[in-house]
Amino acid sequence: MGEQTATKFPPEILEQWTGVGVDLPSLFSAGHLGDRMGVTVVEAAPDRVVGTLPVEGNTQPYGLLHGGASAVLAETLGSVGAMLHGGPTKIAVGVDLNCTHHRGVRSGIVTGTATPVHRGRSTATYEVVITEENGRRVCSARLTCLLRDA
Repeated sequence: MGEQTATKFPPEILEQWTGVGVDLPSLFSAGHLGDRMGVTVVEAAPDRVVGTLPVEGNTQPYGLLHGGASAVLAETLGSVGAMLHGGPTKIAVGVDLNCTHHRGVRSGIVTGTATPVHRGRSTATYEVVITEENGRRVCSARLTCLLRDA
């Protein structure tokens, strides 16, 4: 389902997670569900997480991108941002996801960009904007994660 690319992490994130004993790209990925759907996390930092999702294979019966696919992309990107904000001593657990779907997409690749709305000690909220290839907004989402001790 497309070419896999390595996630780009800022040097300070790589340094923060050095010696923790985890594979950053695997930990901060879309997991098994995202793999099946073709989600790719392209860039990951606490201030901005970017990822893509192919429309093909992720459609509903009318041939449009499934709203649940947009939700998977949004939750993946927001969770990665929250995990990076929390650092190696925290895990992020999604507690609220809201998605508003603006238009249907039948083909191509959509791109999601997650940016923080709130980053606290115990919660982090990210806005995720999903756009089609021409830049038009497909979905607006908001994810809040609880940050628990690892």
